[in-house]
Amino acid sequence: METADLKQELKENIIKFLNLTGTPAEIKDDTGFFGEAGLGLDSIDSLELIVMMDRQYGIKINDPKEGRKALVDINTMAAYIVEHREKK
Repeated sequence: METADLKQELKENIIKFLNLTGTPAEIKDDTGFFGEAGLGLDSIDSLELIVMMDRQYGIKINDPKEGRKALVDINTMAAYIVEHREKK
């Protein structure tokens, strides 16, 4: 899967899994997930994203430090998935 396709799919999945309003086109690749300047997600949403990564991409995140590193924005999430898929 191309990175651009993965990023588009991530945006669609995030909207679906977190029941967000809006469209994938409204989420920029570098928009932060957390904080008012970003999507405004909270700690419960981060757990949902971790579950989504496991279910949709077979990527398990058990270490909170890894989660903080992977769940910054679409760019970092896609890079994390690509990196950890290749290791399998």
